[in-house]
Amino acid sequence: MDFTDWRNSPDKTPSDKETASIKKYYGKRFEDYIGEQIREAQARGEFDNLRGAGKPLNFDDNLYVDNKAMGYNLLKSNGYAPKEIELAKEIRTEFERIEAKIAKVRHQGRMLRARRVPPFASEKRAFNTTVEKTAAEYEKVLRALNSKVLTLNLMAPVIMHQSMFDIEKLLQDFRKDCPLFE
Repeated sequence: MDFTDWRNSPDKTPSDKETASIKKYYGKRFEDYIGEQIREAQARGEFDNLRGAGKPLNFDDNLYVDNKAMGYNLLKSNGYAPKEIELAKEIRTEFERIEAKIAKVRHQGRMLRARRVPPFASEKRAFNTTVEKTAAEYEKVLRALNSKVLTLNLMAPVIMHQSMFDIEKLLQDFRKDCPLFE
């Protein structure tokens, strides 16, 4: 009695295409096989019409991200942010405001010095007064910002810490850029 293996019968032999696709993945790790299948599907365009394609993922609803995630989500949905983020934003906006004022005074000084006609005595006095008042305000604001930076560094995680403003150096640079008229 002869044994005939029905799996290898002539009518059941795999085609060359099937054999090639089977050997194509033989010996690969499962992750590599899946990754290759995904890349081939992307190349064919099978993921182009999915819902939400091209939009960022929304992880706000994940309550298990952190122990503060639920509180942060509540604050965000009501238009607020955590105290440390609000304080960092306040420091940034206040510094940008005073820097804009400093830039305006610097520009005014450059314009007075670049004129064909030398500035009048009244313009010199007005500019000198402006520089003195601006320097005093600059120092006051920088000291207040340093106090806020200390508070921020105490309450925020290390990754959000900010360095202190070097008041003397910033004032010295301002005085160098805006010398007083004699």
